[in-house]
Amino acid sequence: MEKNYYVCTGCGLLCDDIEVESEKNIINKVYTACRVGVAHMKNAKGETNFLVDNKPVDEATAVREAASILKNAKNPLIFGLGTSTDETQKLAIELAKKTNATLDDTSSFCLGPLVEALLQDKLKTCTLEDVRNKADVIIFWGADPSDSHPRHLSKHSYFPRGSEKQKGWEEERTAIAIDVRKSHTAKICGNYFFQIPPGGDTEFIDALIAALSGKLPKTSYKYPPKKILELANILKGAKFGVIFAGLGLIYSLEDLEPVFRLMKVLNEKANFHLVPMVGHYNMRGFNENLFAETGYVNRVKFEDGIVKHGPEYSVVESLKAKTVDAALIIGSDPLSSLPRSVSKNLLEIPVISIDPCETLTSKHAKIYINTAVSGVEAGGSATRMDGTKVSFKPVVETVHPSDEAILKKIMEAV
Repeated sequence: MEKNYYVCTGCGLLCDDIEVESEKNIINKVYTACRVGVAHMKNAKGETNFLVDNKPVDEATAVREAASILKNAKNPLIFGLGTSTDETQKLAIELAKKTNATLDDTSSFCLGPLVEALLQDKLKTCTLEDVRNKADVIIFWGADPSDSHPRHLSKHSYFPRGSEKQKGWEEERTAIAIDVRKSHTAKICGNYFFQIPPGGDTEFIDALIAALSGKLPKTSYKYPPKKILELANILKGAKFGVIFAGLGLIYSLEDLEPVFRLMKVLNEKANFHLVPMVGHYNMRGFNENLFAETGYVNRVKFEDGIVKHGPEYSVVESLKAKTVDAALIIGSDPLSSLPRSVSKNLLEIPVISIDPCETLTSKHAKIYINTAVSGVEAGGSATRMDGTKVSFKPVVETVHPSDEAILKKIMEAV
């Protein structure tokens, strides 16, 4: 019997080998997925909710009220979309144009700069298939995929038998962790764990560049030069090296200049690539879709056909400065994820929450539209953390409208 395989939208890996057992549109068992994926795939719900001022209404009323808020706002904010399909994201960009909105996503305070550098061809990258088949040296820098992306090491990076790496992790792969703590991934890396102090990444990069160039490496926090020289020798011998860059690295740096310098030196000595450890299943898709439309990956403001860009248009700065007077939040929970000093300003403006989950943001929203879980109850396409396009179909049927369907109706009503 032919098996049906599904795509898991639980994280940026978009694993495409998931099997499920379902009955009466309820998923009972999930195979192959990790613990995050299983919980995500089983998240299908019962009846749908449309709430205005926490009172049940029909879909048409919720859409009409949402459109009215956006029409009457002078500077609405549209935020989220990392857990929405490409199709939904493109509609959101059009809606932002139509309403002269500020548009941003979580990448403005996480991995956006890295994705932007990749789209501008400032950094060398590769696909996860390249990693599985070719990589002999893998660095997890400020990232702990054992917890954040549980199938990363087993499916793509360290443990699998690749077409050119049949002997796998036992003989042909070296995994290295550079982090401020001994994470679960660092424990797997064993002796190749390099623990640095918080904020010490730039100094460590400078010391590593010195070691790669045959100089004595030094850091103010007195990291053993011998260990850095040992690491440099491993990196110089890489035939296909990959750095998986996480938030721990990005949050430590003022800008990406140290990363550019390191990658330049590494590629003078060996063959190295960089892949951002994107969390949300389609954050990179949002960056790519907005970049194709505007030349920017986030933090934009549309104004009468003109695109403005800058830090002042990020969700954080917009809320701090109180420059937005309404908010459409799609598949995100800023009241939980942003600092209270920033997020509390959302409570002073009308908020529309479009989300498959009930969240702190949806509970405080003027309008809450409960939508389908993408990849479980709705199909579409997305972009994996490495830039690979992935299409997926729904696993079960649902009464919930998709984000895309709701945005289409709001667009028509604005």
